[in-house]
Amino acid sequence: MSLMCNQCYSLSFFSSNMDETMKQFQKKLTDLEVEAEHLLLARHQLVENDRLRNGNREALTALRKRARTTMSSVPSPFESIMKGVAGTSSRPLVQEVCTTCGNHDPSEQTWMMFPGTDLFARIPFHAAHTILETDQTQLDFEAKRLQSVVKEKSYLISEAGVLADKISPGVLKSLVTLNDKPK
Repeated sequence: MSLMCNQCYSLSFFSSNMDETMKQFQKKLTDLEVEAEHLLLARHQLVENDRLRNGNREALTALRKRARTTMSSVPSPFESIMKGVAGTSSRPLVQEVCTTCGNHDPSEQTWMMFPGTDLFARIPFHAAHTILETDQTQLDFEAKRLQSVVKEKSYLISEAGVLADKISPGVLKSLVTLNDKPK
């Protein structure tokens, strides 16, 4: 009888050990699925963000064409100072010049559709391009954040060995650890 009990004990130990292994496997698989879902969401958000950035960039280009300025056509503050020094002393030495407006009338009314709505509003030219430039800066920051999330999630999934058949972990690690240098 004691032989029978030992066999039952070893079978129950093997069964509980196997159950624990299956639970660990299931947990790892669930964690991997969650990371993959976050990766797909971040990629989708990145595509949407790029679409918005392109629209903003096109709108800013259209406003610059309308004002007949480019990023480099507006005089620098130094040039403004030097022109002010050469003239009479009754006018200010430095005149604020908007890089987008240039000599264009900043109070001229411009139609603008606000993002996420179907609402058009007529606002001053200077306000329109200032709003777009601010949005562009925020979208650029968000794009960099999303790119880092995609890198991180891809690295985590690669470390789990899921991407080993597509991209070797060494190559992916070298891509993920690349840093963008500020300009």
